[in-house]
Amino acid sequence: MREKLVAGNWKMNGSLKDSVSLLNTLVTDISTIGSNTSYAVCVPYPYLAVAQSALNNSTIKWGAQNVSQHESGAYTGEVSALMLNDFECTYVIVGHSERRMLFGESNQIAGEKYLAAQKAGLVPILCVGETLEQRDSDITEHVIYEQLNTVVKLAGVESFRNAVIAYEPVWAIGTGKTATPQQAQDIHHFIRQSVAKQNADVASGLTILYGGSVKANNAAELFAMPDIDGGLIGGASLIAEEFVAICSAIRS
Repeated sequence: MREKLVAGNWKMNGSLKDSVSLLNTLVTDISTIGSNTSYAVCVPYPYLAVAQSALNNSTIKWGAQNVSQHESGAYTGEVSALMLNDFECTYVIVGHSERRMLFGESNQIAGEKYLAAQKAGLVPILCVGETLEQRDSDITEHVIYEQLNTVVKLAGVESFRNAVIAYEPVWAIGTGKTATPQQAQDIHHFIRQSVAKQNADVASGLTILYGGSVKANNAAELFAMPDIDGGLIGGASLIAEEFVAICSAIRS
């Protein structure tokens, strides 16, 4: 059985007060769901200690939204995987489309961050996906294959036993647009088959999330697809009622 996972990505949002309130509400409300699904929130760096304190005895895991590819050194403003370990993070997002597009992170850098995370015992949530221009040019599969293959070259296909992949169609993030369940399933299937060509056993156990404007009103239909194992949730993860509803939908 593949792990089911719903992970919230708060991005650069919230205040200390709001974060504490949201975390406390999630602890109470998600505890009533009672499924075999895993839940997590990836919070801004300054709120990792708050997340650790609030979630420590709950069913919700926590993580960061980015990590340096370097272990230590003169890298002003960077945060290492070992530092994330100090806050007992389980997950860290790497290669998010916003990091790739806004901050110029290449496939190589995303792969190096993935490797650094795993070396420190963290579970990387590797984001892959295409822009609208790439989709219109019919190169979606090529783009995603290159994103995956860079990681395989650096860390090996076996590394996916301790990783999560999130498919995020860039054209559907924060735009209100969402891939249809079948469109999302088709790419999830492609990702799984791409891994299966190198190791079928790894592919069969690989958790693949959908990360393109998942809402309470479309989550159940998306999660019902055979290769979609949960979601990487952006804006909706900042609204407790919405996020809990999405977490509940994976059982439907």
